[in-house]
Amino acid sequence: MHPAYATTDHVFEVPLDHGDPEGPTLQVFAREVVDPARAAEALPWLLYLQGGPGGKSPRPTFGSPGWLDQALKSHRVLLLDQRGTGRSTPVTTRTAARFGSPAALAGYLGHFRADAIVRDAELIRRQLCGDTPWDTLGQSYGGFLTLTYLSFAPEGLRSCHITGGLPGLTTTADDVYAHTSPRVRDRVLDLYARYPEDAARLRKLADLLAADDVRLPGGDRLTVRRLRSLGLALGMGDGFERLHWLLDEALDETGDGRPTGTFLHQVEALTGFSDNPLFAVLHESIYAQGAGPTAWAADRALAALPEFAEDADPLLLTGESIHPWMFEEISGLRPFAEAAELLARRTDWPPLYDPARLAANEIPLAAAVYHDDMYVDAGISLTTARAIGAARAWVTNEWEHDGVSASGGRVLARLMDMTTGRA
Repeated sequence: MHPAYATTDHVFEVPLDHGDPEGPTLQVFAREVVDPARAAEALPWLLYLQGGPGGKSPRPTFGSPGWLDQALKSHRVLLLDQRGTGRSTPVTTRTAARFGSPAALAGYLGHFRADAIVRDAELIRRQLCGDTPWDTLGQSYGGFLTLTYLSFAPEGLRSCHITGGLPGLTTTADDVYAHTSPRVRDRVLDLYARYPEDAARLRKLADLLAADDVRLPGGDRLTVRRLRSLGLALGMGDGFERLHWLLDEALDETGDGRPTGTFLHQVEALTGFSDNPLFAVLHESIYAQGAGPTAWAADRALAALPEFAEDADPLLLTGESIHPWMFEEISGLRPFAEAAELLARRTDWPPLYDPARLAANEIPLAAAVYHDDMYVDAGISLTTARAIGAARAWVTNEWEHDGVSASGGRVLARLMDMTTGRA
């Protein structure tokens, strides 16, 4: 138990395939958190749906996540490790090695999308709450899950809060990267405007990596394209500074001029997917709904833009994009390579949203749409908000994609006021 919170751990057994309840099962873990002073009260539940895909729910610490203390003023919170993450039968490189064929692994991974996560949540709700619906907070991908929940099990929901996560209801992966690639370009140029020396450092690093075989601590070669994937951080509120200070110590300026051990260690941690391979393996499938294969949409989108070429000046970083080369060059992803290719070719993905049901929705939904969001296009989000009954959107440029945590609870407080009619 954390001193500031009363916590209870729960483990639930769920079917791997909810369409085959007698088949193989998974364990799903969730942590109940409540204000110790109110632990005996019959408080309403708030289910937290983490971003990702492939991210485990946060662990309670002092001041982190920033929204938790706000939520505990009125709710009992359930921090769910979505299937395949954290303590919920995690998908790891060891998992991949246990399958006899890439097709078997791809078939298994196909059961880790939003539809299955929502059915897990409903099974858990019935065990914890009976017929009583609960409230939800969905951050980023958690907002995608929320709309799947509203589409297929709205009876389980009382009110919904979404931060940086309103997806297009019919948007394909190609549509997503057509909208977000220019945002990534602009964000990198903004970084260079704030820190002009970073453009020179990155070009120097890229030239060195192209000429020399530089290895990360775990043995992977650090290539220019892996270096460029550090741009993923730029969509967060502190992303510019985190990347800037990483680059500040990148080269041994007083020695041989090569990358420092500190830099290589941090790059490996930031780009290795060692603790969340599902993020890479399933990333484009979160947009797939039977409208053809995703077929490495991000890779195709960037290849069509000359400004993202490796020899372009200035050198542009990449953002929230997954590429086939990652499954060759990153040791933590290699066991998934052939299965990932099969998933990229898959054409029979089931639907994730029911537009007609969402249009008729009567459950209060409040969404924070971040005007400058690098990951989730604000225009697509607002189109979706207009298509959902009982939905209200708050557009803000005060926060980046991590506003729900960075705001110290202010974002969640406003959304709760919106769903209860106080704002």
